[in-house]
Amino acid sequence: MHRVYIDIIISAIIEQYGTEAYFYKEQLQIEEEYWEAWKRGQRTFSSELMQKVKNLFSDYEWMLMNKVLRQTALFPEKRNLAVSEYKRLKTKIAQKWLQAKIGEVEMTPFQTEVQKERGFINLKVSIHYDEWGFDDSVSFRLPANIQQQIEGSPIGLLEWVNENLEETYTKDQEN
Repeated sequence: MHRVYIDIIISAIIEQYGTEAYFYKEQLQIEEEYWEAWKRGQRTFSSELMQKVKNLFSDYEWMLMNKVLRQTALFPEKRNLAVSEYKRLKTKIAQKWLQAKIGEVEMTPFQTEVQKERGFINLKVSIHYDEWGFDDSVSFRLPANIQQQIEGSPIGLLEWVNENLEETYTKDQEN
């Protein structure tokens, strides 16, 4: 189960920062040896470093990751598919929220210079509960050319998400 946890975290790092090295050097400010030992389960992170890892995910995404981890414990044959399953489930959840008209979709600004340099946009689907700090959201980093497709088309953002998000997100984010 530990390997699945690490795989999902690394996938999020690559998606948001481009490389593991950039993340552990610039964000965590640790050496490669410490990073590699943590990935092998030989070292632990302080609560401050662990919070930086958790910040790769929204609260809802963190909960979803833990559900995927639990499923891989129950069904070991799913371990090799965990990262793609996590990404697929994020898209399904976003689509359900939007279809039920409880979710709101928006393009958000770049969060990192790497995203800007690599030509990504951030797409965020949220549910607002009108309680401070309790909104749920899932975010997707997508190729920037998607923005031109949406803006230059009669298809609205909601419709594009329903029709294209899963294929675009899971295909373009595979490593």
